Amino acid sequence: MTRLGFLLDSDNCIGCHACTVACKSEHDVPLGVNRTWVKYIETGTFPNVARKFNVMRCNQCDDAPCMSICPTSALYRADNGVVDFQDDDCIGCKSCMNACPYDALYINPETNTAHKCNMCNHRIEVGLEPSCQIVCPTEAIKIGDLDDPNSEISRIIARDDVAVRAPEQNTKPKVFYRGADQAALDPARTAIANDGMIWADTLAGNVKRHPTVPVTLGSKPEDLDGVIARTAYTTSHMMTWKEKVSGYLITKAIAAGVMLVAALLVLMGHSGEQAAVGIVPPMIAGVFLAITGVLLIADLKQPGRFYYLITKGNWSSWLVKGAYVLMFFGGVSALWFLGGLLDNGGLLEVLAIPVAVGAAGTAGYTAFLFGQCEGRDLWQTPLLLPILLAQAVTAGGATYAILDLFMDLPEVDAIRWALLGGIAATAALIAVELTSRGSRHVELAVHEMTGGQYAQQFWIGGILVGLVAPAALVIIALATGASSPALAAIAGVLALIGMFAYEDAFVRAGQSVPLS
Repeated sequence: MTRLGFLLDSDNCIGCHACTVACKSEHDVPLGVNRTWVKYIETGTFPNVARKFNVMRCNQCDDAPCMSICPTSALYRADNGVVDFQDDDCIGCKSCMNACPYDALYINPETNTAHKCNMCNHRIEVGLEPSCQIVCPTEAIKIGDLDDPNSEISRIIARDDVAVRAPEQNTKPKVFYRGADQAALDPARTAIANDGMIWADTLAGNVKRHPTVPVTLGSKPEDLDGVIARTAYTTSHMMTWKEKVSGYLITKAIAAGVMLVAALLVLMGHSGEQAAVGIVPPMIAGVFLAITGVLLIADLKQPGRFYYLITKGNWSSWLVKGAYVLMFFGGVSALWFLGGLLDNGGLLEVLAIPVAVGAAGTAGYTAFLFGQCEGRDLWQTPLLLPILLAQAVTAGGATYAILDLFMDLPEVDAIRWALLGGIAATAALIAVELTSRGSRHVELAVHEMTGGQYAQQFWIGGILVGLVAPAALVIIALATGASSPALAAIAGVLALIGMFAYEDAFVRAGQSVPLS
């Protein structure tokens, strides 16, 4: 078995884009997306300036996060070590795009499946060289067996000073750069100037989709310490997960939360409350689980293949594990509904713990899914799991507080305390998250969420509407012993609205930091 890798010689690259053109021709890559491209950066201050070129592409990682997160194993490793893909198995979930720390994957707009550089494996398997290597006029692209000490690239790597992109991600990339400026390999150290790039004007919105912070040429932005070069040319990469993913986080929090509170009421001795405990909560959970499924399927680029999660499931992916968690939770909730219909309090008591476990899994598994998105450092926080669980408690308390408008509920004060406790726990965890130090990518994403494009959504929607206002209303209701459910119900509505605002800002800000 061989272990093929690339050596990209930046010292010899002249930025001619022959590799990009050859790649597009070889693979019929549509306009607007690229498997390989050349990035230009400019360093120095006039008149002592330099323009440097670096080829960007899939890094063929030995520990490839795109393969781990792919729910159908559409991304797989060939016998020669190349990370290749199978169109027929891809469901277009886009998780691989967030898992890749190198921005190497894209959704082909013609096939609606994930594509990337595969080293022209169809050529290699018949003894030919990749198209980019053939056309490079300066032989700046070399391919070889990294396990063969006599191969040309093995000798160069052993002899010369070479670098890889994002070594801190520990993906063990097999694309090595000789003579590359570190600023070109770390996009967090460059920025697009306000006057745009070589062939694009930021003011006209032509590079609007490129996730970076514009900076005035020649000046150092206060919020971007470490920027040492200008990005003069690169490709744009669209944000992959948006409002549907943000919405699914809330819908499953409501489904999980309402059953958590119902289980709590059973443990407090209210299993005999047929409507408020036995029937209505699983109905609400079922509706919001169904909405969760609709959002997940609608976000796929190949929604007709959603069942591949089961028939071709890759058990290393938390997308697959999450699907089974949701099915388990849906099953025990259905049994709970049956117990409510039969007015069987004993069955509800038996189901209380399994339902609570299923609800916690439903609320929290996304933390592990986001943890597999190694390209998004903001999502790697260990506080994400407790935040999601606290939000589920908040959502459950909020849902029951709204139900109090329409039906008689037991333990109204306990429900309000659950709502207040969930809000307080969420606020405390967010505060810890925002004041903790992280990687440069984390700090840039936090800045974008709290002081950049999503700041208004975060502070007004997520914090003021979602935490401060509902907490104040619940405290007033508890302190005054208000018999009217109005204050708590309003608090519940605000908490759910604010929860979406926060999650949407978090999801988008996590994808705002450039990876290439």
